[in-house]
Amino acid sequence: MKVTADQDVCIGAGMCVMTAAIFDQDDGGIVVIADAGQVPAEEQQRVRNAVSLCPSGALRLVAD
Repeated sequence: MKVTADQDVCIGAGMCVMTAAIFDQDDGGIVVIADAGQVPAEEQQRVRNAVSLCPSGALRLVAD
């Protein structure tokens, strides 16, 4: 599983950061994704939750 983020759409709410460890925010509060978006098996459910919680719709799951 892979996740991508549209940084132009991100509003910096931080829901993803609070939901899954793969996410972080830059100095402006915009989402940054670790490991080139590759989601470790143990993070997959949390990443799915983060995608569904994102208020701006900036996060997307991508098939490998």
